[in-house]
Amino acid sequence: MKISLSHNGKSYTTDLSNGIDISIPLIPGSDSPNCFWAPHFSAEPVRSGDWVGDTLQGGNLNFKTVTLNIHGNGTHTECVGHIATEPITINRVLNNFHHIAQVITIYPQLMDNGDKVITKSQVVDFFDQNNPNALIIRTMPNSNDKKRRIYSGTNPPYLDHEAIIYIVEQGIEHLLIDLPSVDREQDDGKLVGHKAFWSYPSTIDTKKTITEMIFVNNNVSDGLYLLNIQIASFEMDASPSKPVIYKLIEREH
Repeated sequence: MKISLSHNGKSYTTDLSNGIDISIPLIPGSDSPNCFWAPHFSAEPVRSGDWVGDTLQGGNLNFKTVTLNIHGNGTHTECVGHIATEPITINRVLNNFHHIAQVITIYPQLMDNGDKVITKSQVVDFFDQNNPNALIIRTMPNSNDKKRRIYSGTNPPYLDHEAIIYIVEQGIEHLLIDLPSVDREQDDGKLVGHKAFWSYPSTIDTKKTITEMIFVNNNVSDGLYLLNIQIASFEMDASPSKPVIYKLIEREH
């Protein structure tokens, strides 16, 4: 199904039958990505006497209990409630599910201390007159093992807080990255990137979201997309999520 839409004074078309899922499937065990020393995602059948909720074990249906660490087990979308003392939930914050998104590709810069960081100068190079309200960052190298990588203790790349401040100044309300966090793995609890994005604690921006641990395949070109962020209705600071993008084609007048 094709639709037409207008953005920033331009007209676009996109095909809703050609969505590109940039979430990472949750697979029980170690086949899903994991970070911050979280327990692995698991799905265990309920047992009651001789009955088991698993058809592969002789049960008449599948009836399983899921154990999930939202921030540590895969693609998830979070709101300012992740760092705020107030009970702010993603289900209440995210009430607009379609956005204009720019996909960009960046090689994190190697710093003197050995960290790999997305810097402000790298981000500036990608902004133009499209005025998206969502930014999707694919980092290089970009191999399929991101779908099952164990990040704990590896000091993964992250965003410099000055880059995040610039991103916010450009009107970005939804930031999506293929990394475990916008912040350094171990930063003594400073969370400077998260705080910069949500302008916390000077203000509490309840409109913006961060989605972490996505995967953007190499065959997806940089450019402008329609983004649909799908979440479960969790009254928590975050939810497992399924962001889907649709390539926008500018219409000629």
